[in-house]
Amino acid sequence: MKESTRLVSAGRNPERFEGVVNTPIVRGSTLLSPNMAHWADKNRRHADDEFGVSIYGRYGTATHHALQDAITEISGGHRTMLYPSGLAAIASVVTALVSTGDHVLLTDSVYSATTQFLARTLKRFGVAVTRYDPRVGGGIARLIQDNTRVVFVESPGSETFEMQDIPAIARAAHARGAYVVMDNTWATPLFFKAFDHGVDVSIQAATKYIVGHSDAMLGVATCNEASWNAVRETSQDFGQTCSPDDAFLALRGLRTMSVRLRQHWASGVQVAQWLESRPEVDSVLHPALPSHPGHALWKRDYTGACGLFAIALKPVPEPALHAFIDSLKLFGLGLSWGGYESLALPFSPAGRGSTQWPYAGPGVRLHIGLEDPADLTADLEQGFQAMSRTLRGIRGGLAA
Repeated sequence: MKESTRLVSAGRNPERFEGVVNTPIVRGSTLLSPNMAHWADKNRRHADDEFGVSIYGRYGTATHHALQDAITEISGGHRTMLYPSGLAAIASVVTALVSTGDHVLLTDSVYSATTQFLARTLKRFGVAVTRYDPRVGGGIARLIQDNTRVVFVESPGSETFEMQDIPAIARAAHARGAYVVMDNTWATPLFFKAFDHGVDVSIQAATKYIVGHSDAMLGVATCNEASWNAVRETSQDFGQTCSPDDAFLALRGLRTMSVRLRQHWASGVQVAQWLESRPEVDSVLHPALPSHPGHALWKRDYTGACGLFAIALKPVPEPALHAFIDSLKLFGLGLSWGGYESLALPFSPAGRGSTQWPYAGPGVRLHIGLEDPADLTADLEQGFQAMSRTLRGIRGGLAA
């Protein structure tokens, strides 16, 4: 089946619910058995990790199982775990695959909360972390130590959007017995087939494009067979679970994800191309643009792009940057992304281990939503005008 068809059909079993199209929200902590024989059989099947068998609400209901099944089908992995957030998924997966004395290689362009978890929490338990240049490719072999157990990748990188050569990294990691764990939230399984490129665990903040409407927190981790048991056992030991209501919202969002992503992609590229012509912009960091240093990797390994990218502005004083952001009408100012709405968030990468922000001016991360791109560029244009007015006022004050 084509991706769009698979998204509509995956994880749906109307015959189990009297023909209801969407799997209902099944809430429950206690799951009763009619007799001891049934109870013993269900416990045995649960211990054997039979899919969809649960003895307690923490292990999931029909709503959770439908989402797990759907995510696994579109991702191409073995099995999927659900979590209350993307960070919870990352923390549980990495913890599952390492022990005291082990070593993790972490891309320098990773989501900042991932860095904080590894540097603050896992460090206390004797796990060493080395940051590496995301552009290292197969050269990562030189950084792999005898105790390296996880190579964490994210492509493109958060905020700075470096592309990584995932197949080359995976070959080097697997040659030394290390797992490759990927944050695949940007591309989703629709635009990057993580397991086809050597990834062992593919993580997504389902909060973003899977839910798609900025109204639920959720994380998913899809594993290959080699990583599944460790991830499942550790996640269950940690008591990781999520609300069936949030799982339902993710299932509902999943059905339209391909349509939404195509629009995010098209609109994002259109706005990014317009921004390349602006005198206020030093560089547009969008992997789908030919000007991007990692464009060849994106074109080789990816089948699309989402609506998230960044721009590096030419140097401006802080009041001028604030004037630009504050004047925007269609771009919200806030964390997260992947919903139907556009967002603009200034950033200045800090705390990186092996690379530096190469631009003199500040960065602004943009998420292009489902608004008309002509309206979005008009909004950005008036934002640049507000920035220019503020700059003129600052210069006039200095001259006086």
